[in-house]
Amino acid sequence: MDRTPPDDSLPRAPTSAGVRAAAARIAGHVTRTPLLPFIVSGRRMWAKAECLQQGGSFKLRGASNRLRKLALEERARGVVAFSSGNHAQGVALAARRLGLPCLIVMPTDAPAVKRRATEALGAEVRPYDRRTESREAIAAAIAAARGAALVPSFDDPDVIEGQGTVGLEIVDEADGLGFAPAQVLVPCGGGGLSAGIALAMSDAVPIVPVEPVGWDDMARSLARGERVPVAADAPPTRCDSLQTTLVSPLTFDVLRRRAAAGLAVAEAEVAAAVRFAYSELRLVVEPGGAAALAALLTGRAEPRADSVVVLSGGNVDPALYADLLTG
Repeated sequence: MDRTPPDDSLPRAPTSAGVRAAAARIAGHVTRTPLLPFIVSGRRMWAKAECLQQGGSFKLRGASNRLRKLALEERARGVVAFSSGNHAQGVALAARRLGLPCLIVMPTDAPAVKRRATEALGAEVRPYDRRTESREAIAAAIAAARGAALVPSFDDPDVIEGQGTVGLEIVDEADGLGFAPAQVLVPCGGGGLSAGIALAMSDAVPIVPVEPVGWDDMARSLARGERVPVAADAPPTRCDSLQTTLVSPLTFDVLRRRAAAGLAVAEAEVAAAVRFAYSELRLVVEPGGAAALAALLTGRAEPRADSVVVLSGGNVDPALYADLLTG
């Protein structure tokens, strides 16, 4: 494991102790999702079904942890977040439960099903053009004007620690099922889930972040030892939940110290993984949520027995899902 001293310019670093504290804080407010077995190359694998989480993805965990740490005077001013949909729904649901005003900055090309679900949870949605506008700048300006708390989707230690509770559950559930995870493959956008799981698990367990081809900034950043942005001409992808243009220094730092190495998967491989999840596991998984499964099914990741893949979300437009299932 890399023991390089921490970068003092970074904000508070997320910690393993913080993940454990988050688990206690959000207990009863999130669903403990199952590990489900399946077979690849004659070997038993396991799927961590976060697509069954309330709100349709793991994002409720980090949002709940962040919002439940707000002081009472902060809660009264509400929260602002930016998201293509999954983080939006997690924040909106956590805010509704606490009675907080909530505004989400969401791209105009976000799946309609995600926008409708976010609005149904009581959040105000402010659309933006992801090609010409900065969601971070828009959200920061609105939060400043309202005095609201800004809730990043991954660049926040409380959010990362909340997402890390997925890893604690994997460890506990695997122990109850009588196995030790050989590796954990995780869909990766900004890296909050990958980093949180890394903090929750033994250093001996490889953590493998998986991204769409062309949007694999975490993989390339880890390979180069410095953060590398997504190219301006990145190809279109159905993995809208993984379209992050530059990973967080916080998540990169955690995974770099863990000596993690990322993988990239193609659109057709992701589509095949969506179909596999439906046919073999009877689960509805969105394209971004199936990226890690795609890496295992294609052999890009070594199919080690008792590997765990995180199915991170299931919020998919019905028309797109029907198209994916029919090939």
